[in-house]
Amino acid sequence: MAATTIIPLTDRRSKPGLAESDASFLMADGAEAFDKADPLDRGIPIRSISRAIAVLQAINRGGSLNMMEIAQASKVPYPTACRIVQTLVFEQLVERERGRKRYRPTAMVQSLSHGFTGHSVLLQLARPHIAQLTRDIGWPVTISTHVGSTMVLRDSTHSLTSLTFNEYHPGFAMPILECASGIVYLAFCEESERQTILSHIAPTADDDTHHMLQLLTSGGLLSTVRKDGYSARSYNQFTRNPGKTSSIAVPLMRNGRIEATLSVAFFAAAVAVTNATKDLLPPLQRCAKSIEADLDARADG
Repeated sequence: MAATTIIPLTDRRSKPGLAESDASFLMADGAEAFDKADPLDRGIPIRSISRAIAVLQAINRGGSLNMMEIAQASKVPYPTACRIVQTLVFEQLVERERGRKRYRPTAMVQSLSHGFTGHSVLLQLARPHIAQLTRDIGWPVTISTHVGSTMVLRDSTHSLTSLTFNEYHPGFAMPILECASGIVYLAFCEESERQTILSHIAPTADDDTHHMLQLLTSGGLLSTVRKDGYSARSYNQFTRNPGKTSSIAVPLMRNGRIEATLSVAFFAAAVAVTNATKDLLPPLQRCAKSIEADLDARADG
């Protein structure tokens, strides 16, 4: 049934933890790689750098946050988050808003992506299709790709519709376990890549993340997504308006491998996920097939 791929939201107080065997499975590949690593590299990851990246990503996602919101969103202790933000301000990657104790990213953050040109053909071919889809259904459409433990927005049509709370730009990142696009990617990527991604997430997982890991490893979620061809997420938390939107995502395949994900977002209060799946999933899937056909034609040409 359509609703079977909706990621359930459970009470934090009643979530089961990740079983020891599951955790061992998720960490096995990472442990093996660690044992084989050069002794000089065994000190990584460097915790301070990981925290700084988490803070910068939180500010980039939020657009404008106060210090408490930054600490909560990045899951970094408040005093540490304060020092990191001060450093980011010094490096001109973040600025304090005039007259307010809020912080936002500067144009300098774009310098972090200089040199990255991946998926340019995909984005060029997909743009007309996602623009037309938004004109047809009204809701914004997004193309995302996998980077580390996140899904990164590459293109979207938020600027083409009024049915959105915020405009999103390339580079906006979402935790891979916290979005429909991420679950689709994990379902359709190769097993070795999936295990590597999950092994990096498991050691620092909180209760919510452990719950998702359990659904992925022993709850049958991935097989359901592969069978149905999509994933849905209710009340998305990692957006600029947490809890206000839901989304549906499908894979973009190329030569039998997942290239990216295609998703549509809609107001959670206005459209139930089951209704959105019935009305929005077919045109979303047709759009994905059209993009895939253009990719294949470009390759043949």
